[in-house]
Amino acid sequence: MNGNINGATILANGDAGTGSQPLFQIVEALEVVYSSQSTNESRTRASIFLEQAKTSSDAPYHGFTLASDRSQSPVVRHFALSLLEYAIKHKWTEYSIEQSNTLREWVLRLAQDVSGQDPLYVRNKIAQLWVELAKRSWASEWMDMDELLVRLWSGPIVQKELVLLVLETLSEDVFNREDPTAALRGSQLNKACVDIFTPASVLTENFPTRDTEVHVRFGDEGWLARLRNLLEWCLGNDVGANEEVRTCAIKTLAALKAAMQWIMHKATITVHCTEQFCKGLAAPSVPVQMAAVEALHALYSRTYFQDDEFLALVCPMYSAESVNLLKRLYEWSVVDATNIEDEKYLLSKKFSEMTSNLGNFIEQKPLVIPAGSDLSGFLSLMLSIMNHQSMTVSLPVLNTWVKLLRSDATGPSNAFSPLVGPLLDICSRRLMKYESLPEDSNDPSLVFLLEDIDTMPERHSFVGVYRRYCVQVVETIVKRRPFDAMCHILAQTNHSLKTLYDGQPPFQIEAYTKNSIPTLRVDAHFTVVEAALKGYVKWIDSHGSRPQQDELERSTMETNLESWCEHLLDMNFQDPLIKKRILQLAVTLSTTALDKRAPFMLKVLEHILMIRPTENPAYPAYSEAIKELQQDCTHELHRLAMKMPDHLLTVYDQLQTKIKDILAGGGLDDRQLLAFYMFLFIITHRATTIDPQLRESRLQSFVAPISLAWQDAELTRSVSSFQGFCDLLGLGKVQEYLVSRQVHKIDDWSQYQLDTEGRAIQTELNKRFQLLPLRPTKSFIGVSNDKLVKGSATYNSACALWQDVIPIILPNLLQFLRYRFSHCHAFHNPLNWTGLPEELRPIVTRVLTDRFWQAGISTGSKDDFYTRVGNTRTTMEGFASSIRGTVRMVRETCYSILFCMSRLDIHFYGFVELPGPLAQALFADAHALSSHQMSVLLNVARFLVDDCPANIRAHFLPPILASLFTQVDSKVSSEWEQLMRKAQATSDDDGLTQEMKEESILRQLTYSAVLMVAGLLDPQRETKPHAVEDNALALRADRTTPIPKSERPQSMRDFILSSDTILEPLILFCTHALRLRDQRCCSVIIRVFRSIVSKFSENRPDIREFICNEVLKASITSLHEDYFVELQRDLAQLIATIFILYSPHSNTPRQILLSLPGIEERKFDQVAKQLFTVNSGRQQRALILDLLQGLRGQSIAEQGQIAKPPQNPKSTAKRTVQQQQLMTDDQEAARNRGGTPDFGGLVDMFH
Repeated sequence: MNGNINGATILANGDAGTGSQPLFQIVEALEVVYSSQSTNESRTRASIFLEQAKTSSDAPYHGFTLASDRSQSPVVRHFALSLLEYAIKHKWTEYSIEQSNTLREWVLRLAQDVSGQDPLYVRNKIAQLWVELAKRSWASEWMDMDELLVRLWSGPIVQKELVLLVLETLSEDVFNREDPTAALRGSQLNKACVDIFTPASVLTENFPTRDTEVHVRFGDEGWLARLRNLLEWCLGNDVGANEEVRTCAIKTLAALKAAMQWIMHKATITVHCTEQFCKGLAAPSVPVQMAAVEALHALYSRTYFQDDEFLALVCPMYSAESVNLLKRLYEWSVVDATNIEDEKYLLSKKFSEMTSNLGNFIEQKPLVIPAGSDLSGFLSLMLSIMNHQSMTVSLPVLNTWVKLLRSDATGPSNAFSPLVGPLLDICSRRLMKYESLPEDSNDPSLVFLLEDIDTMPERHSFVGVYRRYCVQVVETIVKRRPFDAMCHILAQTNHSLKTLYDGQPPFQIEAYTKNSIPTLRVDAHFTVVEAALKGYVKWIDSHGSRPQQDELERSTMETNLESWCEHLLDMNFQDPLIKKRILQLAVTLSTTALDKRAPFMLKVLEHILMIRPTENPAYPAYSEAIKELQQDCTHELHRLAMKMPDHLLTVYDQLQTKIKDILAGGGLDDRQLLAFYMFLFIITHRATTIDPQLRESRLQSFVAPISLAWQDAELTRSVSSFQGFCDLLGLGKVQEYLVSRQVHKIDDWSQYQLDTEGRAIQTELNKRFQLLPLRPTKSFIGVSNDKLVKGSATYNSACALWQDVIPIILPNLLQFLRYRFSHCHAFHNPLNWTGLPEELRPIVTRVLTDRFWQAGISTGSKDDFYTRVGNTRTTMEGFASSIRGTVRMVRETCYSILFCMSRLDIHFYGFVELPGPLAQALFADAHALSSHQMSVLLNVARFLVDDCPANIRAHFLPPILASLFTQVDSKVSSEWEQLMRKAQATSDDDGLTQEMKEESILRQLTYSAVLMVAGLLDPQRETKPHAVEDNALALRADRTTPIPKSERPQSMRDFILSSDTILEPLILFCTHALRLRDQRCCSVIIRVFRSIVSKFSENRPDIREFICNEVLKASITSLHEDYFVELQRDLAQLIATIFILYSPHSNTPRQILLSLPGIEERKFDQVAKQLFTVNSGRQQRALILDLLQGLRGQSIAEQGQIAKPPQNPKSTAKRTVQQQQLMTDDQEAARNRGGTPDFGGLVDMFH
């Protein structure tokens, strides 16, 4: 490009001439693209022509000519500006100084000629072009930018708005965004921005020796002062009624907001910005108020203020005048749940965040705040915001209350005393499980919740976070003020229980629902009491400055608590779930605050034993609640035994007699019988005052039957073949029944009622499982080491108990593993169902596919789902559920036994022959498992790996981890490939729902796998201490080969990286994970690779070459895809790291990068040289992103739309950044569901 300033002539070597014909063609092509009358074919040809026009050497001239021609339509002028943008972004380095100057002059002329008649998007585009030029040449060859801006500033208001947008965008790109172009000139642009924004007097005072050789500023005032003065003018000139002034004020505040995030506090103080922000809060315009709140939020989001800066910028907001202003604004912004005004509601949210930041400063610098400040008024304001009916408005301030109450500097303050009661009341109300309320409820908090958050998983996540903060508030208040707070909470709970059914229908079994309002209220209040008990226990642990008084107060409090709980136990509620919560709370009280009052604990125990609820089959919902109560009774018994074994030991004989009477009364199922025996077992095992010989004899009496069961010859014979396995479980008749009933011809299994034979097979499946020794083994070995510290006396007792039993169990268990696990996994493989005809083989997958309810995806509620499942028990669908349920119980019970055995350290891991067969049994047929079942297996494997003693890792882990990652890689990769194919083919709603379920589970599996990788290779992971030392490896008689013990055990990370057997499948899985369409997983894997690539820079050329080739290619390919646009900075950093570390040893990175289309060797060599000289990660990323500019994917906003599409008013548009962050834990499944787009020639990028 070559031409004069006017652009009248230009020398071009392109494919188009300089006459009017190319301009006409561009205009004509745009008309075709945007005309509704155009055919798809003609529109495609026109689009291709327009894209080619951008690359023409004449493009800048054409762009300037069309953009400056006001007779052209706005669409044409906007596209013309995009021609200039392409030249600046992609060809700037190719231009000579004269050409660059000409291009800059064209942009400046366009800026000078802006008019109020120009559409906003055209003006915004011109401002963006200015910023793109500034990022490339300002403060180097372009020195008078500030002067040009000041001259524009003196023009009409539309030119001021252009300058405002330039300043805002420049601030954002240089300081606040990860902009690769700005990052390349980071320090230069940073200094230049500081120079032109900051008043000269502030620079001189604070940096008297600064370098002034580079003159970029014009005048002494500085842009911060100019912006402040313009804002003052706007606010004083009818900002509420004059639209032009109002728009100017909003844009001025936006520019100030961008500057507040980086400007020197001294400059903000000097020009008195905060005073104008506060005036903006009082403006008669919601958008202006919102902009003012955002500017203040930006200022108070900064974490560091010196004391004098804190006094000048923060403390004025605590004055009575400011607090009164904030109160008025907040009260005015409050909206009603029945009539939500979007603008005011969004203002409330942002105002809450800003107020939260101000509240956090009270905790950070309480001693600096002047004595005359109205802190009580400010705290009252925060209480009002916390009480807002919307939890999204309340949450930021709730978080601040947690910080203030926890802090030793502010927590004990008497200023909080009047607020304790209201705080506890709010927390008590908000601890209700709102996600369990029906969506048609008129509860205001639920209405707001549904307005703010669309999907059930997001609501669960959000209210879970909110409840945790409420619990922390209650806990901390009780710890600080135990007696007043506890009395208030107990009185509050009593009142609620007495008025529980006020305004609600009385309890009726016929209309029973587990999520009734009374049940949810009880749960909320009892959660408050439980949180209070935690705080009370912490107070007990920390008190002692006044021993006698503290002990007297404690005794009084415990007496009151005991009396209150006894009254609670005497209350008669018919709802089983309310009874369940009463039991849970009573046990919690007896094992925490009242743990020294044995008589009370025995009363609670008696109450549990006396509960004999009766099911009513006529009312399934009520019967399910009764089952929950029964299960909880046994759980609470075990909890008492765990926490209070010595007290219970004193009445062991009476308990044994009572339990015998209960068992003799009948009516108990196998689970309940086992639970009572476990209760006695736990007391005996955990008690510290029992005679050791008596303990041993009692424990042996529980374990001996288990040992005998595992030695049963029939069991050994049955697990030796697949058919024996099926016969053992009663599955042998299943295939015959399925064939005889022609199930492959039944469309709806849920409508096909089972006959007598089918129901008999169902019953037999359950009975056969109960006869196996699996559940007793899992239960007793589980409670033997549950929550025990290795090396403790109780743990050693468990080891002594099981050390002679495990050698008896393990040989058969290994057979069980070799065949049972293999068969459980093989059972999912249709090829192993040899009894089925070929036409029935496809139904195996259907039989063994679990039904599950997925929040936010499944239709109906969870209760509806369980009701549907219950209603199909006697159908063919229920028959299939019994089959897969039996196999699942066997598989997962065996998993649990393995885990429990692994907790016994050397007594499990010390068997030399274990690793190979175990790996074969666990993973040989794992590919046939579903994604959910694979996740369970992965979790078990993680525990087995974590618990392995460091000195046994080299022997035990290689076959386990190698098989694991080989199978996980195969499973995950194939499932993702299949999912992508389905995404393109699925069209009906049912198919889409099923696909969404599968995708959600697959994402969970993938994330579990990558987290396991990250955990294994975590540099901070320490070698776990093990209780067994030198004598731990002393071989038993049945161990024939000693396992070597290193003197200094390696960390897990070093062990993995040094083991080829493990490392190769692990790195292969990680490489494939870089390409999986899951941003969360890809992000984790990028961090993993960045942490390990340095380990192979000097050695292991094979691994290094694999990373240079496959990992680098995968990273570049993902960088190329639009889906991964949010991970581009991370991918660019990984590419830069590989290139910097490996280029000195391998030419592969250079060859791969040069093989990419559009990468010129000259530019590549420049970038390569810079990569080795810069130390900043931001600049390294910027260099890679700049090099691959033409290849990297684009976000929707970058893809050239004139205006962004409207957002869903119920989604992100109404959420602030802070609120959005609370709701992003599990949103990957809701991402773009289209198939993989055609990226044109991507497969040819590598040669």
